[in-house]
Amino acid sequence: MGGAPAHHLAQVNVARPLAPLDSEQLADFVANLEPVNARADAAPGFVWRLQDEAGDATSFRVFDDSIMVNLSVWESVEALRAFVYADREHLAVLRRRREWFGEMEPYLALWWIPAGTIPTLRDVEERLRLIEAQGPTSEAFTFRTSFAAPAGAPR
Repeated sequence: MGGAPAHHLAQVNVARPLAPLDSEQLADFVANLEPVNARADAAPGFVWRLQDEAGDATSFRVFDDSIMVNLSVWESVEALRAFVYADREHLAVLRRRREWFGEMEPYLALWWIPAGTIPTLRDVEERLRLIEAQGPTSEAFTFRTSFAAPAGAPR
């Protein structure tokens, strides 16, 4: 029948910076924020991302004041995967993650939301805790173990 999807994919990844954002160590990361965010915004299947007045999410934190958050909504797992792993500029930054951020587990959660819904920072914490406690489930999963969108009539 077609029509708009009934669900979109929320994604969060979190990171604990190894230094302050204004440090020399994170200078390349900060320099890449605007261009990578612009590429995400223009990517096929992109719906929304958390951002402040500066156009990024570096002012938002979860769990405690040291954990940065990147929260976005996509039309599908495939659209998000294509951006994350096929966009050369994003992939180049992703490969340098360990230069800027400490190890965290879990650092990624994906989950389905009704189309038109905006996830919250509370949702982020809940979904990451779910993966930590139960591993990937239909309520919170990863690229490696993903789940199909819930069945539902198109909007």
